[in-house]
Amino acid sequence: MTKKRAFISFDFDHDEDLRNLLVGQAKNPDSPFEIKDRSLREPLTGDWKEKVRRRMENIDVVIVICGEYTHTAAGASAELSIAREEEKPYFLLWGRSDKTCTKPKSALDSDKIYKWTWENLKQLIGGAR
Repeated sequence: MTKKRAFISFDFDHDEDLRNLLVGQAKNPDSPFEIKDRSLREPLTGDWKEKVRRRMENIDVVIVICGEYTHTAAGASAELSIAREEEKPYFLLWGRSDKTCTKPKSALDSDKIYKWTWENLKQLIGGAR
């Protein structure tokens, strides 16, 4: 089975722990994906959007981890916009089961936030949406 190459978008200021959990899941023996790249932790200045665009060139899917403050994360919003511009498939994951999670500002009204379970994740990586 060829693993899908994934780019992870998340709110660096609040949800790096969730990114670490997803990276751990990618290491499971039955994981259908590998982490190819992730958000940049740099100031949103200069050519950072082009750096993100280049990082997305060789990926198969963008995973957007949504936490409580994702709606305030300018980087996650821009990354989602870039994913759409580059026609990369993406999906949003509900990062904190015990909290109200929010979408990036650039998310479409029709973008659903999916419950983060191992089964859901495997199906979403496979294209189920």
